Parts: sequence; C-alpha cells; structure tokens
Amino acid sequence: MDSQVTVHPRRTEQGSRLGTSEPRRSESGGAALLHPQELESLLLNIDASLRVHSRHQLFGWTQGMLQSLIKHELLVCAVRGARPTAYQVDCFASPWIDPEKVGDVFRRDTAFVTHLATQWTESEFHPVVFAAGGAEPLSRGPFAAELQRLGTEGVLAHGTYDALGKPVSLFVLATMPCDFDREQAFPLELIAPFLHLAWMRSQLSGPLEESGTTAQSVDPLTAREKEILRWIHLGKSNFEIGTILGISPLTVKNHVQKILRKLNVQNRTHAVGRALELRILDV
Repeated sequence: MDSQVTVHPRRTEQGSRLGTSEPRRSESGGAALLHPQELESLLLNIDASLRVHSRHQLFGWTQGMLQSLIKHELLVCAVRGARPTAYQVDCFASPWIDPEKVGDVFRRDTAFVTHLATQWTESEFHPVVFAAGGAEPLSRGPFAAELQRLGTEGVLAHGTYDALGKPVSLFVLATMPCDFDREQAFPLELIAPFLHLAWMRSQLSGPLEESGTTAQSVDPLTAREKEILRWIHLGKSNFEIGTILGISPLTVKNHVQKILRKLNVQNRTHAVGRALELRILDV
C-alpha cells in the first residue's frame, strides 16, 4: 500500500511474489517450503508451545527454542481489547532491552498499532515488514523512534484474526539491525497460531480469571487507584503522578503495588492492559 510496508505472501510451487528471489527447491525439483532442519525446529517449537501455561514459561520458550526458528531480540504481543484501538500488550526481549518501556511505548502509540493492523488486514493476513524512519509521518512516531533508538529500522509482524476478518492478536518482532525477509516471514506465519494460544494460556493463571471475575461483577480498584492507573497509561512516572495529585512518590508507589496485587500482574504495563481488558479503566 505504501513504500514502508512489504508484504510477504505464502510461497507456492510458482515461487514467491516478493522480489526476484527464486523459491527453494527440493531434491526432486519441486518447491520446498522448509529445509529439513527448519521443519524439525518447527515441530519442536509446536511441541514446546503446548507446554506453556505461564508467563515465565512463555518467556523461556520465546527467548530460547523459538530463536532457532525465528531469530529476534524483541517480541511484542498485542491482543485486541473491547475497543478497536485498545490492545493488551506484553513484551519479551533480550536482557539489554527494557521490555516494560518498549511495551508501554507500543501501547500508547495507537496510531502505529492501528496502522500496522490495517496493513496486515489489507495484505490478506500475510506477514508484513514495517520500516521505521521512512518518509511517511507515521514512520517517525513514538514506537518508530524507540525502534531506531534500539538500533533497528523495522519490524516483522503477523497475527491471528476472527471469523469476521478482524485482527485478534498481533505479534511484532525486531532484530538489531533489521534483516527480516521472506525466510523469516514464512516460519512466523506457521508458528503464529501456536504463539497466540500459548500467550492466551499464560494470561489465564491468575485468580481473577480462574474465578471468572469481570468488571461487571467486581471492580477491584479504588477511585484513587484508577486515577493513578490513568496517569500511568499516559506515561507518567511516580514522581510526576505525585506532583499532579499532590501526594508523595512513595504514596504513589504504594498505590501501584496494591494495583499490581489486585490485578495479579507483574508490572505497570501489564496493569494497564489488564484494566483495559476488564473495562475498569476509561481512557
């Protein structure tokens, strides 16, 4: 659609429509979708994905065995919330990257997320590469700037969709520098459904989900806690929130800890995502 997005179609016996590269060939002369080593890696990763039932296990898989199939240093998982522009976001990254910061920037850059989802839909749900730093204004947004700060110029994205053809989840991967091509796009297309299910299972381990608690039945947060969470959603630090509300940063920190416990999440980014999912945070 625009010069910043490259669509990676599925490879067929007629070869890829991307560029002028020749399709892989098997020994019999037909097109081979995966090399034997890649096929083995795919099967091992599918098996590993079925064993994921917690965020810790998901982190271990994505930063371990999954690297043998799709090399990456950053993985952002986003699932659509109640509103089209609301996404619950989780981030997994190499040790030198702050996943909470990257996830927060991604979640707040709703223009980027919406654009990426639209491009993926219009590409008939084939993996896409989005290039940051291009001529398009969107390519110079907050998340694109964060990618450039980390040393990459783009991301590879794919996801899942529902029966109405609407995106349900998006998985955004980055390497430093960005060198994604059709060789990585096809394995991502194959593993994405298993990645989606593994991530969903990792979100179902808390007491809120196990007891069937929803925003309609119980609102676990006080008015002050929701007020603080709104400012967290806007990217404010504890010090900034304390200044705005006229309370000390330590008091803000104590409120944040209560929020994390009540929502059964590990950090501020997860808290905002969970509150949006439960519809207890109006933004």
